[in-house]
Amino acid sequence: MTTVAPAFLGIERSVSGRRWVARQGDPRQAAAIAQRLGLPEAVARILAARGVDTELAERYLEPRLRDWLPDPSRLRDMETAAGRLAQAILAGEGIGILGDYDVDGATSTAVLTRFLRSMGREPLIHIPDRQREGYGPNGPAMESLRARGARVVITVDCGTLAFAPLEIARGLGLDVLVVDHHLAEPALPAALAVVNPNRLDETGEFGMLAAVGCAFLLVVATTRALRQTGAFADRPEPALLDLLDLVALGTVCDVVPMTGVNRALVGQGLRVLGRRGNVGLSALADAAGMTARPMAYHLGFILGPRVNAGGRVGKSDLGARLLSTDDPAEAAAIAELLCNLNRERQAIEAAVEEQALGAVAGVDDAVVVIAGQAWHPGVIGIVAGRLKDKLRRPVIVIGLDGRSGKGSGRSISGVDLGAAVVAAHQSGLLLAGGGHAMAAGLSIEADRVGGFRAFMNNRLGPAVAGQADREALGIDAAVAVRGATLELVELMERAGPYGPGNPKPRLVLSDARVVWRDVVGEKHVRAEFIAADGARLKAIAFRAVNTPLGEALLKGNGAPMHVAGELSADEWRGERRVQFSIDDVAPVT
Repeated sequence: MTTVAPAFLGIERSVSGRRWVARQGDPRQAAAIAQRLGLPEAVARILAARGVDTELAERYLEPRLRDWLPDPSRLRDMETAAGRLAQAILAGEGIGILGDYDVDGATSTAVLTRFLRSMGREPLIHIPDRQREGYGPNGPAMESLRARGARVVITVDCGTLAFAPLEIARGLGLDVLVVDHHLAEPALPAALAVVNPNRLDETGEFGMLAAVGCAFLLVVATTRALRQTGAFADRPEPALLDLLDLVALGTVCDVVPMTGVNRALVGQGLRVLGRRGNVGLSALADAAGMTARPMAYHLGFILGPRVNAGGRVGKSDLGARLLSTDDPAEAAAIAELLCNLNRERQAIEAAVEEQALGAVAGVDDAVVVIAGQAWHPGVIGIVAGRLKDKLRRPVIVIGLDGRSGKGSGRSISGVDLGAAVVAAHQSGLLLAGGGHAMAAGLSIEADRVGGFRAFMNNRLGPAVAGQADREALGIDAAVAVRGATLELVELMERAGPYGPGNPKPRLVLSDARVVWRDVVGEKHVRAEFIAADGARLKAIAFRAVNTPLGEALLKGNGAPMHVAGELSADEWRGERRVQFSIDDVAPVT
């Protein structure tokens, strides 16, 4: 018999129609952590809910890369890849990089480019055009790299399922090193090495790595191989830790689990980013008006979308060029262009999202699969993510161009979308398809969309239904309004960076009243809460206008309510202040 957890503060149905439940965690562990480390109860509960015990707590709060970074040779084919790359560096052979056009691909390309330059080698780079070439390696691209002088080609964030193109590459005499993290099939392509923690013959221990994390492990392994040859007898070793700002950016933006080594990579990478050593990232931060101390939020919502904009609606190689350049003038020009393209992307996205919302009206499938003619392929992934958040179900959005189309999907926790898409491809329903648990991409013939929809619902329906608590709102702890302080924010930040697998803490302000509210822009609701003891806190509910949450805040009669949301620090002109982002409210009964 399944045990249903009691509702947090007795909230069975909030104004948004959700049940509030405490995130799982041993309260005894929380008490022990609080006592041992002198932490507030709320912070100790956050740690316990993420499986941290008293023995791990101190190391968890100070994640050091040396404690978490695996030996690269634990990944299959890594020694082969590192040895061949080291050989190419020492022999002065032409080295090509073929990267994906998203942030993970751009950062992976930049990590390898900067590493190779530090060794005196300038790589030949090819980023496929999203609309003209599509995703991943293709025969003409391999032929072009070979004609330009490449003897070794590294594919990053792609290549695992590129059977035909890599067969062409082998026929051209190219040694291909695949560095990827997307789900594999039983067969592997014709490459010299396939470094992928999600190969079927891997243990899965490092399956959470983004491609940029795998690329970083490759440069670590290659540096070790070069060291063994005496390559650094008369020159300094590359400063590999300086690459971690790129690793952090790609890891956050690819929405991989923020656990284990990923959490350490991002934490250390944010410190590197704060030093502003990467000319391209600094130019992009300036162009975006980013002045605050960098956090994971800035990677995912400020820098990442702009790097992505080139691959979505502009030139696919802009992101990789920006992140690889050391020329301030070039960086400033590309950064400004990317900001402009991002604004263009936002307009296209809004139009497609509006049409997609109309298409999902009344759809009650476990997995929502919708298609529309001329939906821009560069924004369908973002729209899928938005719809997934609204519907709390996996969503796949397909942009059709006549008889065929490209699709992008986003999933919910506990439902492996990538594996299902790979299975659909193997069954003949797709022209191509792959991905990982939370995101996937595909190509499909228009007349197969209905069959694909049925396949996905048949395969994933039980898993979606099994996520019985997906409608529930997970809560970490309740705090008084007076207890929502900057000190608490800074302690919670030590348990980050946050992301999938390590969700940002959600707190409840208990027994608070709205004393002031207004609408910001056209979509957001600002409010100020007061407690019985007179303590006040400003808050905001994003995209809440014309929703039950927004109505409750704007038309409330001053009755006490419980307020669920995220506590953070808002930085303005060098001053850090507390801000509360509202997710939900419920009346005090």
